[in-house]
Amino acid sequence: MKKSSIPEEIINKIKQIIENFDDPLTKKPLKIDDPNINLAFKDNHLNISFEIDPSKIDAYLEIKKKLEENIAKIKDILSVNVILTSEKKSHPEKKVARFLVNSKNIIAIASGKGGVGKSSFATNLALALKELGNRVGLLDADIYGPSIPRMMGVYEKPVANENKKLIPLERYGIKCMSIGFLIDVDTPAIWRGPMVIKALDQMFNGVEWGVLDYLIIDLPPGTGDAHLSLAQESKLTGAIIISTPQEVALADVKKGINMFKKVNVPLIGLVENMSYFLCEKCDTRHEIFSNGGARNQALQSKIPFLGELPIDKNLRINSDNGTPIVFSDPKSEIAKKYFEIAKKI
Repeated sequence: MKKSSIPEEIINKIKQIIENFDDPLTKKPLKIDDPNINLAFKDNHLNISFEIDPSKIDAYLEIKKKLEENIAKIKDILSVNVILTSEKKSHPEKKVARFLVNSKNIIAIASGKGGVGKSSFATNLALALKELGNRVGLLDADIYGPSIPRMMGVYEKPVANENKKLIPLERYGIKCMSIGFLIDVDTPAIWRGPMVIKALDQMFNGVEWGVLDYLIIDLPPGTGDAHLSLAQESKLTGAIIISTPQEVALADVKKGINMFKKVNVPLIGLVENMSYFLCEKCDTRHEIFSNGGARNQALQSKIPFLGELPIDKNLRINSDNGTPIVFSDPKSEIAKKYFEIAKKI
């Protein structure tokens, strides 16, 4: 166990708590000096990694919760995360997830490039799933350009509960968490890979999400550290890729499709956003960015095509005002399309 950086007074309190519990499988008391238990302490935030047999993870979930609850009561510890890990190589397909949320489905919303409407899709999809009777969380993992706070009309700061975990902010019946809640709106996030991973860890394991049917994750554009970490360290049900029809966007979509396939994340489907524009005056359909490119790409890549979404002025207005179109005008044509996609999913 690594403990050199932890004050002796705190170490003794942690030791007393840990050694008060028995190993769920061996029924023998846990020992803080066990080589399978490692502590990392920085800026009064404590991470405890607990190496276990990955096939026995269910037996350790209750003790993980109790350790977090008890150690969080120690003075001068701001947060505590118990992370179940495994170094066993014989069954890599059973790797224990680092990012854990009690959600039946975890869906990543991705795009090959920025500016294709990924965040507005994630927001309205979350609301459509909620209106269909599901418990839904919305995690804004777009570290470099969080948009969910504005689109959901949420500007408060989250507070911590008695277990020193952040309580997600709730709006329209959706539990929301974003790095945008924690930093100033005008502060640029100039972060390297390890800082991105730490932020994701905090927004998963450091948040009291409760029980969910769906956790919708708004990813940063591209194929960077956040995508790989979530694909490898969380139990993603699958990913949805958003694209506009033109070739310059589709070229990046192919990279995203190949990345998710390489890390064995199922592709739920491809959505073509800004597919066309219906003129209010002449009622004519204008395909400003071409049309059908995403459908063709889905066919070539052998993944489902989930549908077309038009350019819609009211969608933009309501997104800017923090009143998503699925909530503010659920009977509108574009809201109906979101419901259709949610039902397919």
